Amino acid sequence: MSLPPEKAGELKQIIRDHLIKMDIHGRIRDVLAETVRSEQDPGQRHLTEGDFIRALQQRGIVDDVMKDLRFANVVHSVFFVCLLQKHRNIDLKRRCLYLQVVGGKAFLEHLQEPEPLPGQVCSTFTLYLHFRNQRFHSKPVPCACEPDLQEGFLLEIHKDGPGEGSKMVDATTMLSICDPIHMVLIRNDTSGETTLVSSYYLDWRTVLSAPSGKTSFAIELLGVGSESKVPAGVLNVKLELYPPLAETLQHDIITTQQSLERQRTAERERLFLIYAKQWWREFLEIRPSHQNKLVKIFAQDENGVNRPVCSYVRLLRAGRLLESPRQAARFVSLLAQERAPAVGGGGRQEQWCSLMAFLCRNKGDCEDHATLLCSLLLGFGLDSYVCVGTKGKATPHTWVMTLGTDGTVTFWESLTAHRYLHQPINPDDPPLVAQPKPAYPYSTIGCVFNHKAFLANCQPTDAVELCVFDFQDQSRWKSMSEEALNSVCVPGATTSLPPTPPLCSPSLDPAQSSNQLELEMRYLVSEQRKDLGLATVWDDSLSYLLSAALSAYEMERCTGVSCGNEEFQDAVRRAVPDGHTFKGFPIHFVHRNARRVFTACLRSPFCEEIICCRGDHVRMAVRVRVFAYPESACAVWIMFACKYRSVL
Repeated sequence: MSLPPEKAGELKQIIRDHLIKMDIHGRIRDVLAETVRSEQDPGQRHLTEGDFIRALQQRGIVDDVMKDLRFANVVHSVFFVCLLQKHRNIDLKRRCLYLQVVGGKAFLEHLQEPEPLPGQVCSTFTLYLHFRNQRFHSKPVPCACEPDLQEGFLLEIHKDGPGEGSKMVDATTMLSICDPIHMVLIRNDTSGETTLVSSYYLDWRTVLSAPSGKTSFAIELLGVGSESKVPAGVLNVKLELYPPLAETLQHDIITTQQSLERQRTAERERLFLIYAKQWWREFLEIRPSHQNKLVKIFAQDENGVNRPVCSYVRLLRAGRLLESPRQAARFVSLLAQERAPAVGGGGRQEQWCSLMAFLCRNKGDCEDHATLLCSLLLGFGLDSYVCVGTKGKATPHTWVMTLGTDGTVTFWESLTAHRYLHQPINPDDPPLVAQPKPAYPYSTIGCVFNHKAFLANCQPTDAVELCVFDFQDQSRWKSMSEEALNSVCVPGATTSLPPTPPLCSPSLDPAQSSNQLELEMRYLVSEQRKDLGLATVWDDSLSYLLSAALSAYEMERCTGVSCGNEEFQDAVRRAVPDGHTFKGFPIHFVHRNARRVFTACLRSPFCEEIICCRGDHVRMAVRVRVFAYPESACAVWIMFACKYRSVL
C-alpha cells in the first residue's frame, strides 16, 4: 500500500537528515577509494555495483546506517501509517490497538479433514470482532486442524463523553476501560449453513505493561452450549499499541484492577441473586399455582453463563439502516430460526445468544429474535417488552409486545413480522355479549421484560386472551425493583455483560445478486425442461413486468399495506395476447442458494406446472428480486411465469 505524498516526503526528509548528520557521503567515498586501491591488479575484472555493496556491508557501513537511523522505528511508523490509510475512518489523533491473528491450532474436530484442492469448495472459518462500537471480520479460510487465520485489525481506543473522543487516551484512562474485545468464530459449510464455533472475550489491557507496547500470546477458544467447557481450538494473537506509551504500567497494577472489577461484579451478582430469590418467594406466596407459570429471571448464554434476562435487551438504534419499526420487524424475521443443537434426546435445549453471536451467525432461536426486535423497537421510541409464554400445544415461546399511549396492546411475532392487536376477553360478560376472537397464536404468558423492567403475571389465569396488560396494577403484575435490575443490567454495571454491537450495513449488491440468481434460475429451468424433452423460449419483456409484483410483495411485508397490484395486472393483460393463458407463481426465500431454491420450488405442484408447461407457443419468464437488509440478511422474491396459446 502506497503512502500519501505528504507522508512519503516527510519520511524521505527524515532519512536524508540522518544521512547528512552521520556524513554518509564521506564514508562511502573512503570505502570506494579503498576498494579501488585493493583491486589495482590489471588482471582483475571491473568492479560492479554488487562488489561495492558487499564492501560497504563488510565494513559495517550499512549496519551503522540502520542503527543510527533507528530503521525499525521508521518501518514501525510506516506500517501504522499504511494501516491508518487502509482504515480511513480511523482518527489519527486517537490511540490505536493493532490486533493480529497469526494462525490457529488444535481444532481437533477438523483433524481428519483433507487438504482442500485449489478451487475446491470447502467449509471455512471466519473470525468476527467487536470492540467499542467497531466491528471487523476476517477473510474466510478453509477449516483445518491448524487453520491459516492470518489477519490484522486496527481498533480505536477512545474516551467516552462529550468532547473526549478526539483526545489521546493515557495509560490510566485505558486501564479503566474494561470493555473486552468480543471474538466470535463462525464455521460456514459448503451448503451455506453457519455454525457458532466459539465466543470469546479478550481482555486486551495486558498490552499496557508490555515493553514497547507489544505482546503476543495464545488464547484457548471454548465451545458453545453443551460444549462450553470443551476446548474448540487455539488462536495465536499479537497485540500492539500505537503510539506506544512513554511509560508502561506495572503488571501488578493491571492484575489488581482486573481483580477489583471481578470482585465488584461478583458482589453485585450475589446481591441480585439474593434479591431475586426473595422476590420469587413472595411471588409464590401470592398463589400456589404460580409455581407452574413461565417466569424466567435468568437465562444461559452461548458460553453457559447465567445472566438476567433483562441484560439481553438494549436500546438499539440502527441509524440509517432501518427506517421504521415495521421495517425493523421485517429485518429480524429474515434472520433464520434454529434451535440450539443438542447431543442426544431429552427435549428442547434452551440457549440465549449474545447479540454479537446472533448477528454473526445470522440465525438463532425465538428468544434471540425477540430480544433483538424489542431492542430495535425501544430504539424507535416504542414502549416494548419481551413476552415469555407458550403457544399452540403448550410449546414455550417468546414474542414482543408494545403498549401504546392510549393503552393499545400490539403483539409482534419476531419470526414472521406479523402484528396482532390484543383485545382482552372479559369472562364476567353475559353469554350473549360478542367477544373478540384472538388472531394471535399465543396461549399463555408468564412474564414480560425489557432493559429496565421485569414483571411477572400474577392474575388468576395466565391465558393471553384473558390477560389485562395494566402494568401499574400491582394486583395483576408483580414488578422487580428497577434499582436492583440496574445494578446488574445497565451497560457497564458489571464486566460480565457483553457490549452491544452496532448493526452493519448490507454487504451485497442487490442488483448484481438479483441478476446472478436470475441467470442461475434460467439455467436450471432450461435444464429441467430439456430433461423432459421440452424446448425453452424466454420472454424478456414478460420477465421484466414481473418486477412490479415482487416489489409490491416486499413492500406489503414491510408495511402491511398492499399496493401496485392493479398496475401489474393491467401490464400482464396487455402483454398476453388474446387466446393465450398466463400463469405466475411467486415464492419467497431468505437465502440465495440456487439449487436449494429450485428444489423447493419443484415441491410446489403449482410451480412445477409452470416450469414443466406444455402447449402451443409456450413462452417462459422468471424474475428475481433480492432486497438487502443489515447484517447480510436478504429477502429473495422469485416469480416463475409462462404464457401459452390455449388449445381445446
